[in-house]
Amino acid sequence: LKRVFTIPEKVTGGGGSVSYCWQVKQGNFLAVTGSNRVVCIYDRHGDQLDEISLPGYSITISNEDDGDTLAIIQDKNGIIYLWDANSLKTTQLESGLRDTLTFLLWSKVGPQLAIGTSKGNLLIYNHQTSRKIPILGKHTKKISCGCWNTENLLALGSEDKSITISNEDGDTIRQATLRSEPAHVQFSEMKTDERSSAAEATVSIIVGKKTLYLYNLNDPENPIELAFQSRYGNIIAYRWFGDGYIMIGFSNGFFVVISTHMKEIGQELFQTRDHKDVLTDIAISTELNKAASCGDNCVKIHDLVEMKEIYAIITLEDAGGELSLLCWRLPLAHTEVSCAIHVYLTKLPILGYASGTRLAYLTALREVHSMHIIERPQSVDIVVEPTFVSLGPYHLAVGMNNRAWFYMLGDKGTEQLKDREYLGTVNAIHLNADYAAVLFENKVQLHLIEGENTDTSDERETRLFPDKSSQGKATCCALTSDFLIYGTDNGGLHYFFIEDWQFVNEFRHVVGIRKIFPDPSGTRLVFIDEKSDGFVYNPVNDATFEIPNFSPTIKGIVWENWALDKDVFCGYDDEKIYTYIFYKETITGPHCIMAGSTKLPYAQKPLMLYDGEMTCQTLSGKVHRDNAATPREHVYRNHQLLLPPQLKNCFSQCLLLKRFKEAWAVAKVMDSQEAWKELGKKAVSCLELGLAIKVYRKIGDVAMVLSLEKIKETEDKNLLAGYVAMFLEDYNAAQDLFLASSHPTAALEMRRDLLHWDQALELAKSLAPEHIPYISREYAQQLEFTGDYSNSLIHYERGITKLPEKRDHDEACVGGMARMAIRVGDIRRGVQYATKSPGRQLKKECAAILESMKQYSESALLYEKGQYWDKAAAVYMKTKNWAKVGELLNHVTSPKLHAQYAKAREADGKYREAAKAYEAAKDYDNVIRINLDFLQNPEEAVRIVKETQSVEGAKMVAK
Repeated sequence: LKRVFTIPEKVTGGGGSVSYCWQVKQGNFLAVTGSNRVVCIYDRHGDQLDEISLPGYSITISNEDDGDTLAIIQDKNGIIYLWDANSLKTTQLESGLRDTLTFLLWSKVGPQLAIGTSKGNLLIYNHQTSRKIPILGKHTKKISCGCWNTENLLALGSEDKSITISNEDGDTIRQATLRSEPAHVQFSEMKTDERSSAAEATVSIIVGKKTLYLYNLNDPENPIELAFQSRYGNIIAYRWFGDGYIMIGFSNGFFVVISTHMKEIGQELFQTRDHKDVLTDIAISTELNKAASCGDNCVKIHDLVEMKEIYAIITLEDAGGELSLLCWRLPLAHTEVSCAIHVYLTKLPILGYASGTRLAYLTALREVHSMHIIERPQSVDIVVEPTFVSLGPYHLAVGMNNRAWFYMLGDKGTEQLKDREYLGTVNAIHLNADYAAVLFENKVQLHLIEGENTDTSDERETRLFPDKSSQGKATCCALTSDFLIYGTDNGGLHYFFIEDWQFVNEFRHVVGIRKIFPDPSGTRLVFIDEKSDGFVYNPVNDATFEIPNFSPTIKGIVWENWALDKDVFCGYDDEKIYTYIFYKETITGPHCIMAGSTKLPYAQKPLMLYDGEMTCQTLSGKVHRDNAATPREHVYRNHQLLLPPQLKNCFSQCLLLKRFKEAWAVAKVMDSQEAWKELGKKAVSCLELGLAIKVYRKIGDVAMVLSLEKIKETEDKNLLAGYVAMFLEDYNAAQDLFLASSHPTAALEMRRDLLHWDQALELAKSLAPEHIPYISREYAQQLEFTGDYSNSLIHYERGITKLPEKRDHDEACVGGMARMAIRVGDIRRGVQYATKSPGRQLKKECAAILESMKQYSESALLYEKGQYWDKAAAVYMKTKNWAKVGELLNHVTSPKLHAQYAKAREADGKYREAAKAYEAAKDYDNVIRINLDFLQNPEEAVRIVKETQSVEGAKMVAK
């Protein structure tokens, strides 16, 4: 809280009571009167505007509901003084009442003014019609207090120990008798289970300084009177707030909160002793959600939501007397000390601006602080209560409505340069070293800050945008050192190069653009469109990147000013700060990610982000820096002191921010394989290959080190990113990157290496049609292996080149065609291919396939043509084609086949052929047997026994 001004005792006359009144609603004027028979009118800055001399002592003053007319009564005569806030003139109104005027109050909703007298008479004056309605005998004694409600009913309290409720014409509607004199009459509404349709139907009165009397107009027969503990002292003041709650202040320093709900009536919801000796007044501001009590030369301010919390304490060491009265009028609060009045600022408009690492923010109603992030603030006294403020490298701009004031900022102080009026109400203003860009009435005016206001022949003095109505209406603008940038309602984003005084870039978004926020260098900006979606825009190539998880409630964007984190920016709304990171170079291309969100302290506005520290402006006109405003540990902390969970969190944040140097340091402390792998993968994905090689070398991943070493000199970013994506097994991304590079066939090579033949064939059609036959052959071989014979046949057929130099390739394809034709049942075609082929191996393969399919004739034929005599003979045997077997027998080397043939010949009675076959099979015993038993040739049998020395044969011969 900041003291705005003080009205000293000498102004109020001293030695008596002081009356004061704020202008209703606007709060621009304060009327003060004391014992010197003078009413002084001050503005909200403490400057005296007028002075009204009275013939007697002022009894009371009251302000009209619209704040335009101040009414004053005094004890000398029946004249009412009316002061007009617009003309600053005073008129006199004759009341016509002969007794002393004691009470004065304007209606809350109408032009009526109620005036009460010492003898209980009442006058209702209509300020619009000038009609006066005197009501004699409203009370029998002095009217001491009263209140209007929103239904234009008037409640009056009198020293005759009664209250009356009257309408706007003075007719009495209700009347009640009290046990003692009333004070502090107020209208409100008691808390009920269901809100009553009749607003402010309850009259509350302090009776005899001891009890609080609640009189319900809808239930006049059952009033409620609440008494309190005697140790609290007398009731000094009370205030209604919220849904039927009452705060009551007591003379012994206590204040309590009660509810008027019938279930809770009589219960104290909260009680505290704010002041040790005495409490003199309480006040409530529902706009600020704060309550205040004064006494013991201090004011204590509580939060209405959490009463136990003391928001602030104002100690008046220079008071020179007791605090007696407390009043709140947004954004000002004031206290009366003896006969002096102190006015404090309790709430400021949050008005601030950041330009790079410099800030300008409102610290008082007519004071702005300008500061660098590492310097002490410089105070600038301004001539107006601003509604906008802006800051440039050398200038400060403030203003309201259609007018702006410009100040030069220097080491030796500030200097007001000039003020300037525009053609409409200013919505925003931005400055650079020389120019100001002002947004008003859907236009942007660019003009020299220190140029002349008058028209000039120099076209570079000022210019209005958009130039043409077809370009739309300007909705936002920004100014960098080189460019004026503005957005329009039809989606246009225009870059105007100040040095050449011409447009250099225009971009069209699909919907209107509402706000733009360029980064400190001006090379990128964030814009928010009419759908409340956010995008990062690069003016170099007109690329836009949608910001993920972008909350529609985001009001503004703050870019990081620290060079190492220049890709970080934060969005904010009333409750949260959202941190985003824009990655310029990754294997997936430029994109934006959301790093996290944190809670924004209540009623603070982010202005600047520097090295992860968010600077926010508060309601009290101060700035607050908070490391926790962005979701990360400070990366420069001593990592040795962090616990494992903190280390892991810090490591993750370093990776998110691409702080690889700090991430390496944290990984060394963590010393885990997982951390090193994560660091390596992140470095590779961000194309930091030097670091990645270092990491993979540390963990002993030789293959990755060698792979990265091979590609690290690659200049083509897309080609490099493609190889990296391939190493990380993101093959689709790798293919896209290869295709966008100067060596698109790398995509084809990758797919061939991965055996992704479908994709390889598709790529070959456009990149290298000459490779299609060879890929088709390889694909066909894979399909053959997996059993997809029909498709394999198709691709073998596509593999034929008919080129003389590719004869081996074509022969392999023909062989595949032969095999696949047989597999799919086209045996004749397959046998034909195999027969024509000069290679023996193909004939063997096809014959084996036919044999497995029980196609023995064709199988044997191919075996025979391939000169696989044993195989051919074995298959002929299966078909019992002994004649064919006999033809091949001279070529057969297998004794087993000879033995089989011999048995078959013996069974058929062909004993001579059988004996010959047994001999070829070296089955001499059977040869001897055949010669003895069937051929009747013992001489041959003896010869064989002698040659073979067969014991069994000798036995057979001996028999």
